[in-house]
Amino acid sequence: MKYIGMKKVADGRFIDRYDLEYETASGKKKIYEMITRDHGMATREDLTENAPEAVILIVTDSAGERILINREFRLAAGRWVYNFPAGLIDPGETPEEAAARELREETGLRLDQIDHRLGISYAAVGFCNEKNITIVGRASGSFRKSTSEEEEIEPGWYTKAEVRELLRAEPFAARTQAFCYAWSRED
Repeated sequence: MKYIGMKKVADGRFIDRYDLEYETASGKKKIYEMITRDHGMATREDLTENAPEAVILIVTDSAGERILINREFRLAAGRWVYNFPAGLIDPGETPEEAAARELREETGLRLDQIDHRLGISYAAVGFCNEKNITIVGRASGSFRKSTSEEEEIEPGWYTKAEVRELLRAEPFAARTQAFCYAWSRED
């Protein structure tokens, strides 16, 4: 595949749409449609060298017996979906600071311990270049309503057995579903 160039197709408040032109191995020119949070992309380096924009939190209780999953109403799906807490990294924030803030804003919980910071992942690599950092840790506290008027979130602690049941019956974000499947397997 040979990259030829890019063209901005639409400006959005949060996300812009671009057409990427490329040439296949057989010499055929094609257009690949994508979205991005980067409002000023112009080069291939802009496409690939963007900094991580968001954090994902994989959090258990202090004993590691229950995992935190949010039930969120997602407009793009038109329904409630199970998903890990996540959010954008604000300017000047580290991913760890963003994780603690997002957890507090979405659930009211306190991030007590960070066990791991995973490397870069992509939010939706099939059509978006948004990069994420995953923070794995432990949290405590009491749930409270999200501080955002733009999000409908119902956080909950779930045991492995409860997660297995949710996986059979409810829709999930793909990353959350994959991790919860692996976490909840009976040994």
